[in-house]
Amino acid sequence: MRILSQPSLLLRRLTSPVHNGLCDNNSFGKSTFMLFQIMHKTSGGTRPKKKIYHRVHELDKAMDLQKKPTAILKLKSIIQSQKSQSLLLRDLEKEVGIIQKWNFISVIEKYPLIFHVSGGHKTPPAVTLTTKAKKIADEEALANELMEPILVKNLRKLLMLSVDCRLPLETIDFIQPDLGLPDNFEKSLIPKFPEFFSVKDIRGRPHLELENWDSSLAVTAREETYMNSRMLDPSGTTKRARISKDGNFPGPFAFRLKFPVGFRPNMSYLHELEKWQKIDFPSPYLNARRFEVSDPKARKRAVAVLHELLSLTMEKRLTSGQLDAFHAELRLPARLLLCLIKHHGMFYITNKGAKSTVFLKEAYDGSRLVDKCPILTFRDKFVALTGRRDLEPTSCTR
Repeated sequence: MRILSQPSLLLRRLTSPVHNGLCDNNSFGKSTFMLFQIMHKTSGGTRPKKKIYHRVHELDKAMDLQKKPTAILKLKSIIQSQKSQSLLLRDLEKEVGIIQKWNFISVIEKYPLIFHVSGGHKTPPAVTLTTKAKKIADEEALANELMEPILVKNLRKLLMLSVDCRLPLETIDFIQPDLGLPDNFEKSLIPKFPEFFSVKDIRGRPHLELENWDSSLAVTAREETYMNSRMLDPSGTTKRARISKDGNFPGPFAFRLKFPVGFRPNMSYLHELEKWQKIDFPSPYLNARRFEVSDPKARKRAVAVLHELLSLTMEKRLTSGQLDAFHAELRLPARLLLCLIKHHGMFYITNKGAKSTVFLKEAYDGSRLVDKCPILTFRDKFVALTGRRDLEPTSCTR
C-alpha cells in the first residue's frame, strides 16, 4: 500500500471525515488490526477493497488508563467547590446524575487514601478529602500559576495558525480542557492580557482575536525538535543521511515517524517516503490562502498544521470531532480521515472511549506521555495516591 502518492480512493459514507470513526466499537475486538473499506476507481467501475489499519495497543491502553483518574479528579473538584469542603452523599446524584452516581460511589469506596466518608446514624454521610489528599490538592494552585504563561503562549500560537488570526470562542471552548484552559478563561485569563487578545463580534459570533503577531512564536514543535537533535559534523554542515527502515530521516523538513508493530514497509515504500520527507514546505504559521491546495508542498504543510495543532494540546491528542471543528479556520485537509490514515506513522486513530481519538504518536513512549505540563504532573501526583506505579514525574516543554 503506497500512502504517499496521490491515491485514487473514494471514501463512501464518510460525510464527516474522521468524525464518524473508522468502524464501530466492536471492530477492534482483540485483534492487532482492524479493517476498513475503501473504494478503488477502475475502468470497470468501483470495487470494494479492504485495507489493514494496525492497532497500537499501548495507545489504546492510554485511553483506558484515563477513565479512573478522570472520575477521581472530577470528584475532587466537586468536593473542593463546596463551601464546607465536604459533599453529602445524597447530593452526589445532583452533581453527576443518577447513572454516574454509582460509578463515583465505587470510586469513593475503592480509594480510602483519597476520600474519607464520615457521618451516619443521626448525621447524613458525607465525603471529604483525606489529610494526605488535601495536602497534595493544595499544590494545584502552584501548578495553575506555572501553567499560565504556557497557556498564553499556546493560545497565541493557536490563533496564529488560523487564517485570520482569530477563532470563534465556541470553537476554543470545544478544546478548552485539552488546552488546559480554565473553565471561565474568557473572564479569568483573556482580560489579563489585552496586549495579546481581544474579543470581537464577527457576524454575530464572539471571536478571540490576536492583537499582535510575534515571529518568535512562529516555530513549530517539529522545528524545535529538529533544532535540538540535528546532527552536525565538525565543519558545521549537516551529516549526509539516508532514510532508515523505520521511515525516519534527519532532514529539516522531515517528520518523526513510529510505524505500528506488524507494519513492514518494503524498499519501494521507503523510497517514496524518503522523497516525501525531503520535500520542503511552507510554515504552518504562514497564511494558508497563499497556497494552492493541489500543490504537494501545500499538502505537506496541511499535515504539518495537524501535527502542530495536536502538539499544542496538553496530552497531544484530540477527538475526531474536535479536529473537524477547526477544519475551516486552519484549512485542514479536505479528506481528513484519509490524511490521518495515510500518515499512520505520525497519527493514530483509536475508537476506545466514547469518541474516536487522534494521537500524535511521537509524543508517547508506549502508553506514557513523554512531556507533561505542570497541571498534568500535579494530576499524576494526586492520582498516584491510588497506588498506580506507571505515573512518573516528567517535565513540560510546551
